[in-house]
Parts: sequence; structure tokens; C-alpha cells
Amino acid sequence: MIIRKATLKDSESIASYLFLAMKEIVYRFIGEEDDSKAKDFLRHFVEKENNQYSYQNCWVAEEQHEIIAAANLYDGARLEELRQPVTAYLKERFQQDVTPEDETQPGEYYIDTLGVREDQQGKGVGSKILQFLIDEYVVKNQQTLGLLVDEENPEAKKLYLKLGFKSVGKCMLVGKQMEHLQISRSSLAEAGG
Repeated sequence: MIIRKATLKDSESIASYLFLAMKEIVYRFIGEEDDSKAKDFLRHFVEKENNQYSYQNCWVAEEQHEIIAAANLYDGARLEELRQPVTAYLKERFQQDVTPEDETQPGEYYIDTLGVREDQQGKGVGSKILQFLIDEYVVKNQQTLGLLVDEENPEAKKLYLKLGFKSVGKCMLVGKQMEHLQISRSSLAEAGG
């Protein structure tokens, strides 16, 4: 498996895999449960630059020249700037005045979404991408990585804790209770990593 920075030509696959991971949130954003409209919404932003879902903020995992997973992450200090085109489009195109809670903040690179193709789930692909991101951002660049985990997803939380993430608090995101986890150089050192 190869993990690489995404390019514009990866947009279709990225949008599909991000959709798998954030379907319910996109439904809330667009105000209806329509898979086609939800995927179109994501593809619109993945293909564009300078927004939170842009291909510029994505990494992809490839196996035998096929993209099997995508991770979307960005500098938490840029959340407001990167979110602005998304909320403006929702208001204009879907008449949705959405103001999601801040899911990240300055001082962390935020893993917004990680999606794995359905036939590749359960094979460790997500773990490999997360380990790659930890190596790239935390080990090499001495950044802090953060993410939110749904309190109703204990298996995901167990994986994140196993990789070295630590709980730093709770928050709400689009009406769901989430736990905020982070991993940094110091937490890796504590864990012996």
C-alpha cells in the first residue's frame, strides 16, 4: 500500500470515501438524506482549493494503482477560513444556514475525516493511514494531531488510544457528543514511541 498526497484527479474517489465516513453530517449540512446530492456536495469541495474538504488537505492510500482510502486533515488554526466557503455554499445552494461547532483549534492538525472503501474495511487500512499521519505530522514535523471520535463508536476510540492518542475533552458536533483526542511528541514519548 502506498500513501501519498492527493491530487485533483483523485477527487471522485476522495469524495466517495469521505462520504462513507461523514454521511450523517453531510445530510445535516444539506438538509436532506439524499446520497447523490450529498456526494455531489463533497465532490464540489474536494475539487476546489482553499476549503476544509479540498484535495489539497487530503492523503490517499493506493493499492495496485487504485485508491482505497482517503484522509482529510488541515491546520486547526485555519478552520474558520477553510470552513467559510462551505457554509456560504450551503446557504446559497441548499438554503441551509449551518454554523457547526468548532471541532478543532490552533495548535493541532485536525484529522477531519478518514474513509476506507467498503471492501477494504476491517483490513487495517485505517490504522496504516493513521500511523502514517502520526509519523508524518507528529514524529517528522513535531505537530500535534487531533480528531473527534463519536462516543457511540467505542471500537474507533480503542484504536486511537492504542495508537497513542489521549483524550483532551468532550464537545458537541452537529448535535452529537464527541470526544476530542490528540497525539503529540510528548504523548508519544510517554508511550515509549
